[in-house]
Amino acid sequence: MTVSKDPEAPISIDQNLPAETKLTPTESSRSWLSGAGRSLAWAAIYFLGFLVLLTATFLVLRIPPLVGLNSLCVGAFGDAHSGHLPALSDTLIEAAPLLLTGLGVVVAWRAGLFSIGGEGQLLMGALAATMLAKHGKHLSPPLLTALMVTSAMLAGSLWGALAGWLRVKRKVQEVISTIMLNYVAKFVVSWLVLGALQEHTHHNPQSESLSNALLFARLLPREWTGGLQTSLHIGVPLAFMAFPIVWLMLFHTRFGFGLRLVGQNAEAAKTARFPVEKLRVQAMAISGALCGLAGVIELLGGATGSLPAEGFSPGWGYTAVPVALLGGLNPAGTLLSALFFGGLTQGCRNLAQFQSVPTVLIYLVQAMAVLAVVGIRAWNARRTGRETN
Repeated sequence: MTVSKDPEAPISIDQNLPAETKLTPTESSRSWLSGAGRSLAWAAIYFLGFLVLLTATFLVLRIPPLVGLNSLCVGAFGDAHSGHLPALSDTLIEAAPLLLTGLGVVVAWRAGLFSIGGEGQLLMGALAATMLAKHGKHLSPPLLTALMVTSAMLAGSLWGALAGWLRVKRKVQEVISTIMLNYVAKFVVSWLVLGALQEHTHHNPQSESLSNALLFARLLPREWTGGLQTSLHIGVPLAFMAFPIVWLMLFHTRFGFGLRLVGQNAEAAKTARFPVEKLRVQAMAISGALCGLAGVIELLGGATGSLPAEGFSPGWGYTAVPVALLGGLNPAGTLLSALFFGGLTQGCRNLAQFQSVPTVLIYLVQAMAVLAVVGIRAWNARRTGRETN
């Protein structure tokens, strides 16, 4: 009995191959190159499908396609006139919460759970950090900032673990429980921010602004950006550090192996004496911790660090689902997908600003990207006679 050596391959136990069927190193490298070539080919097909749908959308909105595409690229990456760093900074800032919440979806999915609770976990993380900032003013700023990050991850983790516990102990489907917990978190935040946590004048529906010493420092000096102060802060690389950590955890640890085995075959995991229920709760806890981290990064990366009663998140926790799905529910794919969605969002904002189109175009273009991938996958599945996963 042998186990596949590819850490990202589906877990399966196969009989030993006859000697004549085993691949030589040269054949293995050719097989890998062939697989990489197919992946690149499908990526090109997805991109072309997206361009076709995007062009059709521009034509419906009476926007010249070339002008629209140029506006998207300038918004996402900048140009020679305005510089590239400011636009790239905004793209990375937009991608950071999508990456963390998307990784949260991936971790839960690998354990056989479909979590839609990123929004609530993100809000609970921001709320926990805000409460700690209010009651921890006697602490030094660096220590308090570190504790705020830790408390946010812990709060998100507990919120996610609650949904996991409901699944394994009360058989409540996590799709239902996470959606309901999103609303609970939303109303808890609103209640506390309009009550005990409201700023001292009680005129604005938000918490007290934080001191600059608590906020994340900006990374790019003005000399690099032509005198402009960009919003890129140290929380962004902190968010991107989560990608290698999650990848290593899932594909290079015994814990990650057990998690993936539970997701693919819970009965086999039980036979192998893995604690299935415990692993599922832990997966939801890790998922929640990632989303809670996204919440505190957005809080401390803002201009004031205040938590509004409503509208703190534009829906990052919900957008995380298509981000993860577009990334193939794989950490590396989710990283690329988050960057893609971040660039799309910034590009659409630039398009809305200079082409007089509504900002709802952001969501329309994101939907086009998802439809392109889903449609091409469905076509390929029908062509090969397989069902779409």
